[in-house]
Amino acid sequence: MTRARHILLTADALGGVWQYSTGLAAALLPLGYEVTLAVLGPALDEAQRASTAAIANLRLMQTGLDLEWLADEPDRMIGAERRLAEMAGDLRADIVQLHSPALAGAGRYPCPVVAVLHSCVATWWSAVRGGPPPQDFAWRTALVEKGLRQATLSIAPSMAFAAAAQRQYGVAPVPVHNGRTLPVQPQAAQDCIFTAGRLWDEGKNVHVLDEAASHLSVPFKAAGPTRSPHGESVAFGTLHLLGVLDEAALARHLGARPIFVSAALYEPFGLAVLEAAIAGCPLILSDIPTFRELWNGAALFVDPRDPRAFARAIEGLIEDRAARAEAGRRARERAQRYTPAAMAGRMAALYDQVQSRAAA
Repeated sequence: MTRARHILLTADALGGVWQYSTGLAAALLPLGYEVTLAVLGPALDEAQRASTAAIANLRLMQTGLDLEWLADEPDRMIGAERRLAEMAGDLRADIVQLHSPALAGAGRYPCPVVAVLHSCVATWWSAVRGGPPPQDFAWRTALVEKGLRQATLSIAPSMAFAAAAQRQYGVAPVPVHNGRTLPVQPQAAQDCIFTAGRLWDEGKNVHVLDEAASHLSVPFKAAGPTRSPHGESVAFGTLHLLGVLDEAALARHLGARPIFVSAALYEPFGLAVLEAAIAGCPLILSDIPTFRELWNGAALFVDPRDPRAFARAIEGLIEDRAARAEAGRRARERAQRYTPAAMAGRMAALYDQVQSRAAA
C-alpha cells in the first residue's frame, strides 16, 4: 500500500475548528504529508493569516464557500461540496478531511473522505435547549447524517461527543482527542478568574458565570466575541470583557495562571480549557460528560446551572493557595496527553486504514 501523502484539509476561521485544523496541519507536515488547508466561510483576519504563514510548506486556499451552520439553504452546501470535490481532483489529493460531515453527503469526491464532526446544531440543541429542534434545523441535520454515512471514516473529538452523535444519527464516529500547544511564559499567579470562548453562544452558558461573578471578591475576566456571525449580541453586567484576543494576548493572560472557569452546557472537546491547562491554570468546569472524560481528577466540577456553586468553588481556591497550586499542577500534567503530535499520530494511523480500505 502507498501511504497517503496529500491531505486536503478544510476549516473555518470562526472558532475552535481553526486551532484544530492549523495545529493538525503543522503536526502532519513533519511526518511527510503535504497539506492544503481550504478555508470556508468568512475570510481570515490578520492574525490568522500570520499564523498560517508561519507554518512552513502549508498551502492555504481561502474558498469563500458557505459554512453549514451559516448557510440558509441546502443547495449552498451541495454547491460547496461540488467545488471541494473539484479541488480534490485538481490537487490530486489522496484524502479529503472535512471539518463538517455536511460537506460529504453527495459522495462526489475522487478519493477517500474523513469527516470530522466537531459540533452540530442537533446535538447542541439537545444539550442546551432539550426537546425537538426547530424545523430550520431539519435540513442541516439531514445533511450531517447523510455525510456521516457517506464518509469513508467519521471522527469526533471525544468519546462523550461520539456517543452523543451516535444517539442523534445512528453512526458511531471514531474518537480522536484534539491537541494544542500554546507558547505561555509563566508569571506570578494573580488573584483573578478567567474564561474564554464564544461568549454569545448559549451553549457556553456565560450568563451563569456573569451571575457567579457578582458574588466574588476578585475580578472575573472573559475573552471572546459577544456578537454572533448572525449579528445577535449579548451583554453581561459583571464580567470584565476583554474582547477577542489573539494567541499572544491569550497566552499573556493565561501565563498569570488565573483560575479558569467554564460553565458550558455543550462542549464536544473544549480547546479553551486545554489552553488554560497547558498554562497551569486551576480548572473549575461544568459537570458534563466531555469534561469528565478529559479532566476527571484534574479539575473541580460544578452543576452548570448553579451560579452560587461556581462562586463557592472559586472562592475556595482563592482562599487556599496550596490547593490552587496543586490544581494547576494537575491540570498541566493532564494537558500533556492532548498534544498536536499525539493527535497527528492517531490521524496518520487512521489515514493508513482509510487508504487500505480504499485499495481493498
